[in-house]
Formats: sequence, C-alpha cells, structure tokens
Amino acid sequence: MTSLLDLSRIKAISLDLDDTLWPIWPVIARAEQALQDWLRPRAPKTALWLADTEQRLALRRQLIAERPELSHDLRALRQEQIRLALAQHGEDRALVTPAYEVFIAERMRVQLFDDARPALAWLAQRFPVVAVSNGNADVRRIGLGHYFSAGFSAQEFGVGKPDARIFHAAAASVGVAPHEVLHVGDDALLDVVGALGAGLQTVWVNRGAQDWTHATHQPHATVADMSALCTLLRPQFSEVSAPR
Repeated sequence: MTSLLDLSRIKAISLDLDDTLWPIWPVIARAEQALQDWLRPRAPKTALWLADTEQRLALRRQLIAERPELSHDLRALRQEQIRLALAQHGEDRALVTPAYEVFIAERMRVQLFDDARPALAWLAQRFPVVAVSNGNADVRRIGLGHYFSAGFSAQEFGVGKPDARIFHAAAASVGVAPHEVLHVGDDALLDVVGALGAGLQTVWVNRGAQDWTHATHQPHATVADMSALCTLLRPQFSEVSAPR
C-alpha cells in the first residue's frame, strides 16, 4: 500500500500496545492459568469452572450484555467475573481482589516482539509517544514507561478506541492538535478507522499480512513491523538511521 503520510505534520506518536508491541494471546493464556492455579487450593470449584473456556467466555458475554459499561473496563469486568464464579459455587468472595492481583501481575509479563524495544527507543528520542490502549497493560509495570510521555487506557479514561475522545485526549496530553499525531496500531477498526475519524494520520501495523477490508477508509501507510515504521519516518530525521 502506497504511503500517503505527510511527515511534516507529525509532532507526536500515539501507539497501541497489545499485538502491536507484543503478542497478547499467549499473555492472556498464562494469566488465566496463573489465576486458576492460585484459586485451586482456595476455591477449587471456581478454579475448575474457570478452566472451561466456553463457560468463562459465556459469562463474560453475559456480563457485557447486562452491564455494557463494563465493556471498556477490563479490570471491573474480570473482577466481576471472578466474583460471580465464586458466588455460584459457594466459595469465598473475599478472594476476588487477591485473585485479580495474581491475574494482572501475570498479564504484565509480556514478551516484546524483537523489533519493539529498538523502535520505541528510536521513536521516543524524536517524538512524544503516548500509549492508547483498550487493554489493561500498564507500560510502567511492564518496564517501558520511560519511552512514553503519557498513556491512556479505556478502563481509566472511560471510553476506548474507536471513540474520538481518547485520541483527542492523547493529542492534548502532549500539547499538539489531532492532525499532528500519527497513530500506530494493529487493529484495522479500532486503530486505523478510529484514528482517521478523530483526524489523525495512521499507520497500520500488519504483522500477519492480512488483507485490508475497510473499503471506505485507508491507512496513510502500512508496515510489517515497528522497524519498518521507523524506516518510514526516517526521511524526517535523515541524519540518524532508523533501527534495523
């Protein structure tokens, strides 16, 4: 896909996290397992019930249908899921908070894509970088906080992507206008279509060589990974090479 980026406009980067900087599903699988292992000696019926993926997902869907305000607050959604499972099996609901802490601690143990850290370092030397995520990763707990000028998560901000408000808040946090922000992310709808609707330039990180399916919207550029993003932006900083 041909790049339509106007490099001269870019004064800040907003950046998705999950599946852009690290693969998310191995992380979630480990966190689910850690939660079940912790619950097993304390609430064995609940642990066994949560081990059934279909049951767990059905409860999640039920909660979102009954309480749509939880859809953007993954912390509250997870805690309510644990609470209901404990109550359903007559086990100690006081375990909700420590159980969640076990889950979230493991969720923060991510394995970065090889290209992510060098790219973050290169970008952070040249732009204010703002995390914008619908997930519940905390860049400070993960050990990446020094690369970011600010961060916005749906659960803290109150709305998530593709809502324009979270993109506009990211721009305002570093003192630039939305059209001066380049948003980078892997999700075609949430990251690209959402950011375009908010007036940002966009780069789609398409690690899996997927087809673009949103005919009425196009990213300004598509890259295979974060190293390619830095190469794309390199002409703006011709005196220093992008990371390889």
